[in-house]
Amino acid sequence: MKPSLPPNCPRSSLRIVALVAALAAAATSAQTSKPGTAVPFAPRPELYHPGWIDLDKNGRKDVYEDPAAPIDARIDDLLARMTVDEKTAQMVTLYGYGRVLDDELPTLRWKQQPWKDGIANIDEHLNAFGDGNEHGDGSKSQYALDFDKHVWAMDQVQRFFIEQTRLGIPADFTNEGLRGVPSAFSTNFPSELGVGHTWDPELAGRIGGVMAIEARALGYTNIYAPVLDVVRDQRWGRTEESYGEDPFLASRMGVAMVKGMQRDHRIASTAKHFAVYSANKGAREGDARTDPQVAPREVEDVLLPPFKAAIREAGLLGVMSSYNDYDGVPITGSKYWLTDRLRKEFGFRGYVVSDSDAVEFLHSKHAVAGDYKEAVRQAVDAGLNVRTTFTPPEVYLTPLRALVREGKLPMATIDARVRDVLRVKFMLGLFDHPYIGDAKTARAKVDTEEDRALALRAARESLVLLKNKEGALPLRKDLKTIAVIGPNADDASYAHRQYGPSGGHAISVREGIATKLGPGVDVRYAKGVEIAGKNWPSIEILPEPLTAEEQAGIDEAVRAAKGADVAVVVLGDGRRTVGESRSRTSLDLPGRQEALLEAVAATGTPVVLVLINGRPMSVNWADAHVPAILEAWFPGNQGGTAVADALFGDYNPGGKLTVTFPKTAGQIPFNFPTKPNAQWEGERSRVNGALYNFGHGLSYTTFAYDNLRITPAKQRNGGNVDVAVDVRNSGARAGDEVVQLYTRDVVSSVTTYEKNLRGFERVHLAPGETRTIRFTLKPADLALLNRKMQRVVELGMFRVMVGSASDDIRQQGEFEIVE
Repeated sequence: MKPSLPPNCPRSSLRIVALVAALAAAATSAQTSKPGTAVPFAPRPELYHPGWIDLDKNGRKDVYEDPAAPIDARIDDLLARMTVDEKTAQMVTLYGYGRVLDDELPTLRWKQQPWKDGIANIDEHLNAFGDGNEHGDGSKSQYALDFDKHVWAMDQVQRFFIEQTRLGIPADFTNEGLRGVPSAFSTNFPSELGVGHTWDPELAGRIGGVMAIEARALGYTNIYAPVLDVVRDQRWGRTEESYGEDPFLASRMGVAMVKGMQRDHRIASTAKHFAVYSANKGAREGDARTDPQVAPREVEDVLLPPFKAAIREAGLLGVMSSYNDYDGVPITGSKYWLTDRLRKEFGFRGYVVSDSDAVEFLHSKHAVAGDYKEAVRQAVDAGLNVRTTFTPPEVYLTPLRALVREGKLPMATIDARVRDVLRVKFMLGLFDHPYIGDAKTARAKVDTEEDRALALRAARESLVLLKNKEGALPLRKDLKTIAVIGPNADDASYAHRQYGPSGGHAISVREGIATKLGPGVDVRYAKGVEIAGKNWPSIEILPEPLTAEEQAGIDEAVRAAKGADVAVVVLGDGRRTVGESRSRTSLDLPGRQEALLEAVAATGTPVVLVLINGRPMSVNWADAHVPAILEAWFPGNQGGTAVADALFGDYNPGGKLTVTFPKTAGQIPFNFPTKPNAQWEGERSRVNGALYNFGHGLSYTTFAYDNLRITPAKQRNGGNVDVAVDVRNSGARAGDEVVQLYTRDVVSSVTTYEKNLRGFERVHLAPGETRTIRFTLKPADLALLNRKMQRVVELGMFRVMVGSASDDIRQQGEFEIVE
C-alpha cells in the first residue's frame, strides 16, 4: 500500500514509493568495493523496509522514520530520543577531506570520533577543491576526479551515519556554489557578478535549477549560494561574488536563484553573508572585515532587502552569519540580528551556519568574550545553529557540552537550534532517501548539453558593451590577420577559481576567435605581460621601470599587432588581484597592463579592448583612446565563445552595468543608489563624474521609448500604480534592451535616494518591433523609513523615470499618493 503524505511533506508519495526499491539497492551497492577501497563496516540491508528506513535499528517504524508523519511530529519524536551528545553533534560542521577530515572514506576510527553521534553537515567533501597548500589536497582524491567513484564514496560516507550511528541521522552535505557546484564534473557558469549583469531573473532561476539537480546528483544537499551582499565599494575583493550595488536588482536575482535551487526541495540554498558584510571599512578583507561605516537607514534600505526578499518570497533555508560587527556588536553574537531580525521579523525557518571563524572572532578579534567558551555561549544564545570552520568538531563541542552541563546554555535553547537543523534535513528528504544511488543515472544529470547551452547563454547575456565609437564593433569576418593580445587572451583559468567548478574545458578568447574565423585567418597571439607582475601592488604608488622581461613581452605584442587588421587586447583580473581577501587600493588595470595597451595602440592597428575581471576598473586611457570596449566579467567555461560571438556580430551584447565605474578610487564611495547631490562632482579641484554609470550598456542597434502611461494619476495610499511604456527597436539589428524604471519621492520627511530602481525587464526586439513594457508599483516600492524609523508611504508626488540607464532617462512623469 502506498503511504499517504501530509501537505507539508516535501516529497510526493509517488517519488517515495519509486525510491523504496532503489534505496535498498543503493545501500547495498554502497558496500561493494568495486568502485574503490572497501570500508570496514558490514552491510545492514535489514534496515531498509518498503517505504521507510529503520534508522534507530529497533525493528519498528518510529514516528521520525515515517515519511507519512508531519515534519514537526517527526522532529518532536527524534528530539525526545536524542542525548546531549547527539544533539550537540547536530550543531557543528565537519570539513571534508583535505580540509579537516583525514579520510576520504569511513574508517574504524570514526567510531571513536565525535561524529559517531552524528554531524550537522560535512562541507566540501570530495569536491576537487584544494591546492595542496592552505586549501589542502582534496583536488588529488580519486573520489573527487572519477565520477563513479565519487558517487560511491559519497554514499559510503552517508551510509556510515545511517547505519553506524545510534539514531541514523543523515548528514547534510554542504558545498560552495558561486559559478556552479564545485566539483570536477559540474556545469561552469559565469560569476555571480556576470549573472547580475544579465538583468535576467528567469536565467538566474534556471541556473539555480541546474545547480540543484547537479548538486543532488553529486551528493551535495546544501549549497552556499547566492551571495546577497550588496556592493558599496568597488575595491572590495568579493565584488565578483555579488549581483551588484543595487538592492532591488540583487533581490530580484536572488529570489529567482533561491527558487530555482530549492524547487521541490532538491537542495537547500544558504545565502551569504548576513549581515552588513559588504560595507567593510576601506573595503578591507582578510582579518579586517569589521566596523562597517554605514548609517542605519542604508543598512535597512540597501544591505538587508535581498535577504528579506529571499526569506519571505523564496523560503530560503540557509543563512551564513558574517564575521563583522555592526555598531559595535558582532553579528554572530547578536540575538538582535540572528533571532529578532532574521527569525522573528523576516520569518526565517532554516538553519544558520557561521562564516569560518566568526565564533572565534567574538573572543580573538572583537573581544566581546573573555575566552572561546564564552564566545560559544554568546553565539548559540544569539541564534547560531551550526559552527562551520576549519578546525575539528571537538574544538567546538567540548566547550559547548560543558556549557550545557553547567546550565549556562538551557536545553530549550539547544533543542531550538537542533530543531532548525533537523527541519531542513526532513524537508530535503534526507531521512527517507539519503543516497545518490546509481552513478550512471546521476552522471546523465550533470553537465548536459542543455546545461552547457544555458551557460553559453548566460555568458553572452552578461556581456556589456561599454564603448563603441563609430561602430568599431562588430568586426568583419573576412579579416586576413588578427592579433589577440594580453594576459587574459589565452588564459581561461579564471573559470576554475575558488568556490566554483574546477573541471571541463574553459574556452579562452583566443580559442573562441580562432574557432569562429577558421584556419583561413592568421590569428597571432602574444601574452605581453602578466596580470599583476613583479612588485605589484607596490608599483602602484612607487612606479618602477619595466623589467627586461616585461619590455620583451610588450615588444612581442607590438610585433603581433603591426600589420594586423585588428588587435583584440584582453586585460583585467586574475587570481592575485580579485576574490576573497583580494581587495585593492586602486581600480586601475593591475601591473603593466595599461603600458601594454598603450604600446599596442601606438602601432596604429585598430584596437578593441576586452575586459575579463571581477570588479569595475578605471580604464580612463582606454575610454579616451580605444574605439571599442567590451566588458565580459568572469564568463565561465563558455566565455571565449561568447566573447567571439559578440566581437563578430553573431551575438548583439545587451547587458547593463549593475556597478558604477568610477574614474579613480579617489572618488570612492561613488555608487548607486545615492542621496541628492551626495555625489555632486562640480569641484574644480578633483576629477568629476563616473566613467560609466549604473545601468549603462550599449548595443549594435538603437531603441526608442515612447508613450509613457501612469495610472491612476492619483492613487489612495495602499493602492498600486501601473506604469507602461512603448519600446521600439529603431535600428537595423535584432537586440536586447533592458528597460529600467526608477522612482523618486519628490518631497519627503527624510532625504531619499535620487533614483530608486523599482522595475526592469530584458526584452528582445527585432528591427522595427515595438513592445509595451508594463510595471506595477506596489506600496512597498514607495515606502521609506520616516524620522521615527517606521516604514511608511508618505502622501505626495512621486516621479517615475524610465530609460536605458540611470543616466539615460527617456520618459518620465508623476503621480500622487493621497489619503
